[in-house]
Amino acid sequence: MTSTTLNQQAVGPVASADAATTPKRRSRPALMWRALRRDKAAVVSIGILVFLALVAAFAPLIAPYDPLEGDATQRLEGIGTPGHPLGLDGQGRDILSRLIYGGRYSLTVAVLPVLAAAPIALLIGMVAGYVGGRWGNAVMRVLDVVFAFPVVLLAIAIAAVLGPGLTNVMLAIGITMVPYMARVVYTATVQESAKEYVEAARAAGATQVQILRQQLMPNVLSPLVVYGTSLCGLMIVLAAGLSFLGVGVTPPAPDWGVMTSDGRSVLLEGYGHVATIPGLVILVAALAFNLIGDGVRDALDPHKQTS
Repeated sequence: MTSTTLNQQAVGPVASADAATTPKRRSRPALMWRALRRDKAAVVSIGILVFLALVAAFAPLIAPYDPLEGDATQRLEGIGTPGHPLGLDGQGRDILSRLIYGGRYSLTVAVLPVLAAAPIALLIGMVAGYVGGRWGNAVMRVLDVVFAFPVVLLAIAIAAVLGPGLTNVMLAIGITMVPYMARVVYTATVQESAKEYVEAARAAGATQVQILRQQLMPNVLSPLVVYGTSLCGLMIVLAAGLSFLGVGVTPPAPDWGVMTSDGRSVLLEGYGHVATIPGLVILVAALAFNLIGDGVRDALDPHKQTS
């Protein structure tokens, strides 16, 4: 037996033992989920939103009554009314059923405009931040003009031009959010473009498209995801405000904002539950989105993933 064979036999078991004792490297999504699970508020918030989404999705099976049909003989009955645990509104409609169906409108308005605005903002922000120069400055100056208008007034103006309705509300909110999300992407792109790994990619002969897609995009997505998640909570409040002002989802649709607006007329008459209950649901959903945004921000922090 040669010395080489003896060395291989001697080293083999040791190498196997080392491989067995070496911990497996966790993937980045696994590290993110591990870090996110440590944030109890974010986990509870995820559970709340999943519950609201499931309830809204299965509304026809869960809601005890038709959300559009009312009983005039029981209008404005309070909480705890037999058969109506959350009472009835001014039209005699079951508030619980309207809340269940209302989640379809409110949660859709909260998520879809952000998802639709994100790719547009990502493209504008990355190209403007990476290319820079006159073109990049021109794009950002146009966005600065948009920033001169308060987001609520801008959304109201766009919604008023487009007209009421769920689709128009989502369009108005999506258009309003593009400049704000693009600004976040632009700032992150400028910061990342100055780092060594981008210079190394240029030196290796990578094209601008390859640098944008392979090098910058993975690092720019993190702040965009965090910001977009936090925006979902604002979208619920904004959409509810548009419906409250009459330029959003139109009655008698069971939208949470419409329900709050309907309860305004009887609020001072001692029937506070009509407006208070949907208002509390809006508050809980918006707070849940914000807490998830905070949790995602911490989960994307490499220091907290490895700690």
